[in-house]
Amino acid sequence: MDQDAFNMSIRKFLKMVGVSSQREIEQAVQKSMQSGKLKGDESFVARATLEIPSLGVKVPFEGEIKLK
Repeated sequence: MDQDAFNMSIRKFLKMVGVSSQREIEQAVQKSMQSGKLKGDESFVARATLEIPSLGVKVPFEGEIKLK
């Protein structure tokens, strides 16, 4: 195994997930703010699951996103 290639591949994947996830969250919040569904002072639970079927990995993550 090439440790450098492995680490770079993981970092590239995580960067893609992070950037894409942030964009999706920001767009959903903006849409909800515009429609009046959100006031701008809420917080909400966010969940994500990392799955790597070929390795038998399925790990849930949960956190809170605060708008204020």
